[in-house]
Amino acid sequence: MQQLERLNEFKKSVNNKFNVYNSLFLNLPYRNIENVGMLIPLLLDQCKKGFKAGQNPQEILEAFFQNYANIESEEERIDFMFRIIQYVERQVVLYDSVEDAAFPKLQQHRRSLSIKDYFELVDKNKSWDKVSKKLSTFSARIVLTAHPTQFYTPAVLDIISDLRSLILEDRIDDIDITLQQLGLTSLINAKKPTPLDEAKNIIYILRHVYYDAVGDLYAYIKENIHKEDFENHNIVKLGFWPGGDRDGNPFVTADITKDVADELRVNLMKCYYNDLKQLQKKLTFKDVHELIKKLRGNLYMAMFDTKKTVTFNAIIEPLLEIRTLLVEKYHSLYLKELDYFIDKVKIFKTHFATLDIRQDNSIHKKVVEAVLKNNKFIKESIEELSEEALIDILIHKNIELNAKDYEEDIIKDTITNISQLQRIQDTNGEDGCNRYIISNSEDIFAILFVYGLFRWCGWSGKEITFDIVPLFETMKGMEAAEETMQTLFDLPEYRQHLESRNNNQTIMLGFSDGTKDGGYLKANWSILKTKETLSKVSDKNGIKAIFFDGRGGPPARGGGKTHRFYAAQTKNIANNEIQLTIQGQTITSTYGTKEQFIHNSEQLLTAGLSNNLFGKENVISRQDRKLIEELSDLSFEKYDALKNHEMFISYLENRSTLKYYQKANIGSRPGKRGNKKKLELTDLRAISFVGSWSQLKQNVPGYFGIGTAIKTFKDAGRLRELKKLYKDVPFFKALMLNSMMSLSKCYFELTSYMQQDEEYGEFWNILHTEYKLSKEMLLLISGSKVLMENEAVSRESIKIRESIVLPLLAIQQYALQKIGQKTSYKKEYEKIVTRSLYGNINASRNSA
Repeated sequence: MQQLERLNEFKKSVNNKFNVYNSLFLNLPYRNIENVGMLIPLLLDQCKKGFKAGQNPQEILEAFFQNYANIESEEERIDFMFRIIQYVERQVVLYDSVEDAAFPKLQQHRRSLSIKDYFELVDKNKSWDKVSKKLSTFSARIVLTAHPTQFYTPAVLDIISDLRSLILEDRIDDIDITLQQLGLTSLINAKKPTPLDEAKNIIYILRHVYYDAVGDLYAYIKENIHKEDFENHNIVKLGFWPGGDRDGNPFVTADITKDVADELRVNLMKCYYNDLKQLQKKLTFKDVHELIKKLRGNLYMAMFDTKKTVTFNAIIEPLLEIRTLLVEKYHSLYLKELDYFIDKVKIFKTHFATLDIRQDNSIHKKVVEAVLKNNKFIKESIEELSEEALIDILIHKNIELNAKDYEEDIIKDTITNISQLQRIQDTNGEDGCNRYIISNSEDIFAILFVYGLFRWCGWSGKEITFDIVPLFETMKGMEAAEETMQTLFDLPEYRQHLESRNNNQTIMLGFSDGTKDGGYLKANWSILKTKETLSKVSDKNGIKAIFFDGRGGPPARGGGKTHRFYAAQTKNIANNEIQLTIQGQTITSTYGTKEQFIHNSEQLLTAGLSNNLFGKENVISRQDRKLIEELSDLSFEKYDALKNHEMFISYLENRSTLKYYQKANIGSRPGKRGNKKKLELTDLRAISFVGSWSQLKQNVPGYFGIGTAIKTFKDAGRLRELKKLYKDVPFFKALMLNSMMSLSKCYFELTSYMQQDEEYGEFWNILHTEYKLSKEMLLLISGSKVLMENEAVSRESIKIRESIVLPLLAIQQYALQKIGQKTSYKKEYEKIVTRSLYGNINASRNSA
């Protein structure tokens, strides 16, 4: 019943409104646009009919040009296709705005647990002591990344925000004008953004959405928790990767990292200044006037001059003094408003969000090798040393590093960056930058290289005020994780470092490269088992394990329904804190408005708390584990065979949009690691890998191998076991539901012409067969009639979004076909493919 009510609301507040406002696009002020808006519905209709009839994109488009658009010359056709792309991009923006505006109404018919619902449940169960104790220490850390799937400029984000407000009030004339503004505003970057540009785009959202959203959420919890002395300002923490994440991005330099740290601090000072300015209008009392005036002056200077900083104490102390005065002399007037501001200062301090540093292990190895060679510990290679000797050097030998002593840029910059981190902590506070994450960690040296470099860059003889965080993302890394961590815990020097970090060890487990490496089920099952193992080994050593999940937008990069994922974790996994990355367009689509941010942050908190406090704890029995293990091995076998197929990389390079990701001005990061001429899967970044499958509407990494695995069980007469597994084990069900989401976004009709391709026809058929089988088998074990049966609103949203971009997808494939035919307009068609990426990525919202 609730699902039906929600669907009806969706049709009223989203579908109907979009159709009404979409008609305004007929007046968009484009050059020669008069008939584009009227022709798009015709093109959509021809695409649907044509693909259903087995026609290829070239046949569909050329028939459309001839019979409907009456365009003969190739130049005019290319120009017309560009205008369709522009038009569709803006339709996607409008749809996003309509859907975001409807969010509060749709939440009235939700099934998910808000903090308010959760507190009512606590009240009913009389378990306030237990809950308030847990909430006093629990934390959710939301880490914002700038992976190249988020590229709206602040100007466009402002338009989206305006549209959202206008749609809520049904102000159709103003909506018309704003859509005209949108029509004349460029949606894409004229040139590739720098890492600083990317950081500024995300800081814009921090300042205009998250600053107040986190403050409001904290105030609500504090007011309703039944604990007078509640003070957990870390309950929702913000992390930040743009400007600190240099893994595979040569454009992130030490200077960029410093500039981003300054941007974060300066923008926070602007938030504080504006809040204080509003408070000053109310706190007009004689004894507080000078205190506020002085603090305002200090904040004002810190807003414009990065060399003039204000410490946390210099902000909080006058505010606490004002608070005392209000209580003692001014009848506690406006105390609530002042406390709200004080809490925000305690939450954000002087850093706004914690800037994480991340780099690939191979770079650290290269730097350490150069340092050891320069200091005569080795002649050429680090392999000359035994493990024991290398450990001894990294832990005990004192080396003074100077970046000027080295020629290679990456070595100089790594040393410069680690050397400057203490200065960043001096200006932004220790919370401003205190984590160093190592990608592709596979042994103890991944951690010890960084430990050694910190010692040699100025921390020798004193506490390293940084968490050193291994990122186990490959199957090899996860398999070795237990031994790696136990060996580290056994080292007295590393153990001493952990003691200085409150005996906390943060461990990151990555989904993106794990899925690329091991396939969907195998990767996720391996991550769960690794978490359980690392929880056990940490507990045994008296260490508190904190898991940091690398979660991308789509299921293939660890995304999908976040609440469902955390609620499905087993009782054997340490649950001290929830930490996850928010990537790409998920930042704006899932956390883009105040209402969305608060709702999704509440989902993280309630999922993490529910595991400990209510209902039966998630336990996967030995028998069920055996079943998942068997399925995991079977699906991996199928995926591994595909991955090693001689056409796998070639198909992606020559029949997908893979190489065009690099040409699009979406993000600063290159599409692959390294500069090898021949493309290898290990060098391919997960974003462009998963994104290319998404643009093909094949979404292979999100399900491939699952159909074959389930069919093997079915043929062995074991289907009942899998149905029970789906029903009884939340973790398994969550994975299968995510795969169904991936399957629901597939549209093999788009590329069905490839089955006739002499070179790739057989490979395309392998993909299509597994898609059909996976869909059939997942419906069978879930007992559903359609994919995403119990998520009618999400299903309807996907349907509308896919319909909006179908003409754009047809144009993309048409352009790829023309490029393959050695056209004289190759450059123009390559621009069409590149430009078509944007609208498709945005429409899917979690496509890459």
